[in-house]
Amino acid sequence: MKWSEISILTTNEAIEPVSNILHESGASGVVIEDPMELIKEREDVFGEIYQLDPEDYPNEGVLVKAYLPVNSFLGETVEEIKQGITNLVTYDIDIGENKVEISEVNEEEWATAWKKYYHPVKISDKVTIVPTWEEYTPVNSDELIIELDPGMAFGTGTHPTTVMCIQALERTVKENDFVLDVGTGSGVLSIASALMKAERVNAYDLDEVAVRSARLNVKLNKVQNIVTVDQNNLLEGITEEADVIVANILAEIILRFTEDAYRLTKPGGTFITSGIIQPKKQQVRDALEEAGFHVEEVMVMEDWVAIIAKRPVN
Repeated sequence: MKWSEISILTTNEAIEPVSNILHESGASGVVIEDPMELIKEREDVFGEIYQLDPEDYPNEGVLVKAYLPVNSFLGETVEEIKQGITNLVTYDIDIGENKVEISEVNEEEWATAWKKYYHPVKISDKVTIVPTWEEYTPVNSDELIIELDPGMAFGTGTHPTTVMCIQALERTVKENDFVLDVGTGSGVLSIASALMKAERVNAYDLDEVAVRSARLNVKLNKVQNIVTVDQNNLLEGITEEADVIVANILAEIILRFTEDAYRLTKPGGTFITSGIIQPKKQQVRDALEEAGFHVEEVMVMEDWVAIIAKRPVN
């Protein structure tokens, strides 16, 4: 089979929404080439850093690549992708140069090309994310292993927004907790919560592709008895209060459901939000406090922010 590689030159801010557009268009996975990976200092690294090749990265901006089957609908699909990315500016998202290039690759090349970017990564004190095709031996007896296949998932689980969420969950989730995961994507946060002894996890995503991907990853990690994945628009129609709600999505989306999040967080419970770029930090914080939350901690990693907020007991 022939595959078409679509490459979008954009910004770090636009990585997640552009990746989501590609997934919604039928891409099974994405590759992100960010030149900052070559030069950034890693002060708190949990895992080994493998050698990066500068030739794989653009001089400026960030390349987001995906692979689509060559068929009679490819032209329409590419035009829809271009339009979807252009529309991101209406959400005040900087899409940068937005240069789109298409090239054809063979199935054998596609099947292996992206795997060189993905290795086991220890992202918190206890959690290590491991690609399904790699052998990995836990370093400690209490290490939590999450297996993911980015060929079917929304990202590799190692993006700063995901890392901060998992680190926050590790400090927050207690045994027998009920967790809501809003905009679950690959399901990695739900899986992490289950491994951290949550009693039940309900994961929601509006995108059918994400729901399917999350369900596959949940089964892969053998937590299907704890995690339920359903299609839903944010927290619409949800009535059961949770001990922890986690949402790793765009700031603009978080702002739409802060009141629902407060309503569904148990008194004394925690709302963890990420996917927030630095310029939107105060806006999200203000919205959380206006809804009734008390902001306990603001985490920062690279250009991204996560906010941990509590619903007061009284």
